[in-house]
Amino acid sequence: MGRNDSSNPAEVYEHYLGPAIADPWTRVLLKYASPRRGESVLDLACGTGSVARQVAPMVGVAGRIVAIDISAAMLAVARALPAPAGAPIEWCEGDARRLELPDGIIDLALCQQGVQFFSDRAAAVAEMRRVLTDGGRAIISVWQALERHPVFEALFDATARHLGVPISAVDLSFSLGDAEELRALLGTTNFSKVEITPRSLEIHLPSPDRFVQLTVLGAATSIPAFTRLDETERFALVQAVAHEIASVVSQYGEGDELIFPMSTHIAVCASD
Repeated sequence: MGRNDSSNPAEVYEHYLGPAIADPWTRVLLKYASPRRGESVLDLACGTGSVARQVAPMVGVAGRIVAIDISAAMLAVARALPAPAGAPIEWCEGDARRLELPDGIIDLALCQQGVQFFSDRAAAVAEMRRVLTDGGRAIISVWQALERHPVFEALFDATARHLGVPISAVDLSFSLGDAEELRALLGTTNFSKVEITPRSLEIHLPSPDRFVQLTVLGAATSIPAFTRLDETERFALVQAVAHEIASVVSQYGEGDELIFPMSTHIAVCASD
């Protein structure tokens, strides 16, 4: 494990975590969304654009996609990727709490693994509802609890211990894992109907020997405890954590892949 790998967290996220985790889960999300030709779509917390790129051909050239993220680095990677067929994508830097969009212009609002990171979740959900048309819908996915994900649980437990921070400082991805908490959050809006469904997928991550290194760097796109580390500190953390959780990682290693289940809640919300 070297120290000279790409230091750009957004690029690492796109090339390591994107194909193995974001892309297959996007396909699941879009099955619940059932995008229609000509629809206007919001991809909130779009990251490097997995959802936006996959939905573009589904709504076609008559559709519109607005992809918003707070991270300029993630958007830079998204813009640099080849444009998909179908609807043009408007890549916008913005805050989920205050969307710079008029009321009632979005037919379909999508948010994959973003709500748990918002500093004001209720405000962000209210904004999603505000921009929806009458009859529009919002589809939101959030990971289930950390204990449902033993590989990440081992990683974040060890990381928090080595950084001397509470687990809540590093496990933000899994911080909205209770379905009833999610339902209560969505209940703060005036969605006419909310349905929450649990789903699981088997994930295949390449390079088990670099799992800790690449996951810690990829997580620096959204987790302040990782973002603040310089290269030397990150290298020391990766070395210590990788050694500590090696036995857990080996349980899920098969050849040149790390294979384990991940579980999410998918909320389908109607605005009519």
